[in-house]
Amino acid sequence: MPANGDESPLGVFDSGVGGLSVLRAIRQLLPAEDILYFADQAHVPYGPRPMEQVRAFADGITRFLLSRGAKLVVVACNTASAAALQYLRQTFPQIPFVGMEPAVKPAAETSQTGVVGVLATPATFQGALYASVIERFAQGVTVLQHTCPGLVTQIESGDLYSMQTRRILEEALLPMLAQGIDTVVLGCTHYPFVIPLIEEIVGEKVRVIDPAPAVARQVQRLLSERGVQAKENRSGIVRYVTSGEAQSLERMLPLLLGESGKVRCVRWVDGSLQETGS
Repeated sequence: MPANGDESPLGVFDSGVGGLSVLRAIRQLLPAEDILYFADQAHVPYGPRPMEQVRAFADGITRFLLSRGAKLVVVACNTASAAALQYLRQTFPQIPFVGMEPAVKPAAETSQTGVVGVLATPATFQGALYASVIERFAQGVTVLQHTCPGLVTQIESGDLYSMQTRRILEEALLPMLAQGIDTVVLGCTHYPFVIPLIEEIVGEKVRVIDPAPAVARQVQRLLSERGVQAKENRSGIVRYVTSGEAQSLERMLPLLLGESGKVRCVRWVDGSLQETGS
């Protein structure tokens, strides 16, 4: 790692705006860090796509982030983590990666009823990472699952409180409530943006687990171990890049983060990302 690694950015990527929930948590814990956020909105949502295709996207995005000097990469997408995290660590051993893992362990450890619900995409549920988490941490606990079809698309469009979004969540959560869940695990980084609506539906006695703060703590640990944490007497800069339309992401930043930002566009060309000049 070069001596100026502490001034290099963190790379954070997702299929779309979901990873902004992770970016938000990282910035709260590590405000001095520069961050390069990549939204692969040309391909959102990842959830229904084949794992091999998502792995190829993750490879191309990682190469783009590393070409911009990223000192650590956060795979701020449960589907991409399920499809590609192990592959990325093997392919780029020189760089630390932090991925998303459904927070089944803390849910199982703290559940009083022994019944927990997990909301995630089909690809996350089908992945070996999720199967491993269930096998290791969910013994003796009933885990109810739902893929919430259409919810990522609703959140991508900024539709956080509509009746359609509520219906999607009620279809997932009401049967779980009837079976006695006392914890809801959010297994998609988009879903924290509808926590207020989830809490309205499940009530105050059901705990909702957002994994983003734990991811931010892991980022902090890795930076500290490697001695590349940014100096605290500075304010980090966040840069946003999308493979979709810049205005679309720019419009979402005030809604999801409470601030505005300038977004640059890149385009996929033969499996790699290239600047458009805009």
